[in-house]
Amino acid sequence: MKRLFLILFISASALFASAQETKFPILDSSPADILYYPLNVAKDKSTEATPVVRVIYSRPQKKGREIFGVLEQFGNVWRAGANESTEIRFYKSVKLNGKKISKGNYSLFVIPQKDKWTIIINRQTDKWGAFSYDASKDVLRTDVNIRKSAKVIQALSMTFEDTASGANLVIGWDDTIVAVPFSFKK
Repeated sequence: MKRLFLILFISASALFASAQETKFPILDSSPADILYYPLNVAKDKSTEATPVVRVIYSRPQKKGREIFGVLEQFGNVWRAGANESTEIRFYKSVKLNGKKISKGNYSLFVIPQKDKWTIIINRQTDKWGAFSYDASKDVLRTDVNIRKSAKVIQALSMTFEDTASGANLVIGWDDTIVAVPFSFKK
């Protein structure tokens, strides 16, 4: 019995020691975030809670840099985040500026400009950045106006705001905010 206890003790000690030696990577400087509409749907424990939209994106930091027009050049396709291209999933069909988008997974790209952004919904998913962006896979493009933020937004941020016909996906970073108007049956 003592022998069995000793063997178990040594095995457990060896397992614990090896677990402490594992080196995990440091926190990414652009951590990923997940956003749902309705905003509380992921925390709602009722079985009736169903999301309409989910956005998965990475949140790059300003870090004292000038963002739009410098880091993210005007007129160039941008992944609307960092790391992988931003993923947007529609759990039912929606409209963006009156144009239908079918239920499914897509990438969200933007083309920032001084006074507006071109929003791009694209069928190509699971790609790193916008380096292999393929315009032939665009589902739609539409322009939205920008507005200037009263204060600097240090990390790229997204949220949803309710509207009478659906919800706006609000994207803000540095001194720029855009609202992307999705409409759907509530």
